Amino acid sequence: MAAAVERATCISGVGQSDVGRRLGREPLELTLDACLAAIDHAGLRVADVDGLSTYPGSLSVPPGFSGAGAYEVINALRLKVGWYDSGLETSGQLGAVIKAALAVAGGLCNHVLVFRSVWEGSAQGGQGRSAVMPGGGGRGGFKAQGFSEWFLPFSAPSAAVWIAMFAQAHFHRYGTTKEQMAWIALNARRNAERNPKAIYRTPMTLDDYMASRIVATPFSLYDCDVPCDGATAVIVSRIDRARDLRNPPLRIEAMGAALHGRPSWDQYEDLTTMPNRDAAAQMWTRTDLKPKDVQMAQIYDGFSFLTLSWLEALGFCQVGESGPFVDGGARIARDGELPLNTHGGQLSAGRLHGYGFLHEAAVQMWGQGGERQIARVPEVGVVAAGGGQTCGCLLLTRG
Repeated sequence: MAAAVERATCISGVGQSDVGRRLGREPLELTLDACLAAIDHAGLRVADVDGLSTYPGSLSVPPGFSGAGAYEVINALRLKVGWYDSGLETSGQLGAVIKAALAVAGGLCNHVLVFRSVWEGSAQGGQGRSAVMPGGGGRGGFKAQGFSEWFLPFSAPSAAVWIAMFAQAHFHRYGTTKEQMAWIALNARRNAERNPKAIYRTPMTLDDYMASRIVATPFSLYDCDVPCDGATAVIVSRIDRARDLRNPPLRIEAMGAALHGRPSWDQYEDLTTMPNRDAAAQMWTRTDLKPKDVQMAQIYDGFSFLTLSWLEALGFCQVGESGPFVDGGARIARDGELPLNTHGGQLSAGRLHGYGFLHEAAVQMWGQGGERQIARVPEVGVVAAGGGQTCGCLLLTRG
């Protein structure tokens, strides 16, 4: 196996703004808070940053989905960059990190600032999720375009409905149950109790979970992530430029970004899985490490089923066996064999759209997790984000 180019790169610092349900703060202000925190955490100066990458870029629709674009941050920080990138069509939310690693490995820059910011909580205001859905919030003159033309006539404006199709197919084929899936949400809530930034920290029982209202069968309220305001940033550095920085470099051992099926929410050839299957398979071809070597997993939970799907795609259990794998919660607990989403995930800590997972992985691997720190500081961790037609993953190693 040829050496993966990403191994010349690492995560050298992370930062996060305040996180809250509805902070009512300017999105760019939150973004800059996270960016400056990450630069400082790495032990760098703003002038050291010579690259920038973000997902999804500057968007006004849907409201709150993007807090700032590349140009805004480059201008605000007066950056001089050798490379920058911003865009929506990429390999999951982590696509911006993957591209940053490639740019660093290619010699275009030494330290790339990668950020993701959202303000969906404030954008919703008091109107609820419908305010940021296509045609929602009482906005007139809306015209459906693209795939929305085919989904909206069937009252399916939300990814909750689209991903529910995958979950239903998996339940039907493999006998997965809602009681098993519940442990993704219950484990997240237990971990969020120790995270001071988490949106939901009140203990939750299985009865609480089962009694919550249905959103889109089989998803009920606690299967859906929590819209919030907040920003996360990471620094992707050349590993030989990071060895003398504040934190030991976290090497990007391998990356996965493949898409082999149709880029569609509803036309993938097997609706019990999704392109996470392709991204994960590619990642494992780029390393000699195996799933059994991973000591911690921070895996996307925009909806609880997505985590089950990623567990199978990444090889932590066989296809169709993710339900029994998580059942009871012991295996995925903070003190279990595969600590999962130790900050509370997006189901309880807040929908930071994939980047909260990378932030948490770095914090845990540096032993900086505070009350929620895993007892044995992980040396190998996996981060995975995305669902539907867009997925990407990273394997990190310490030292």
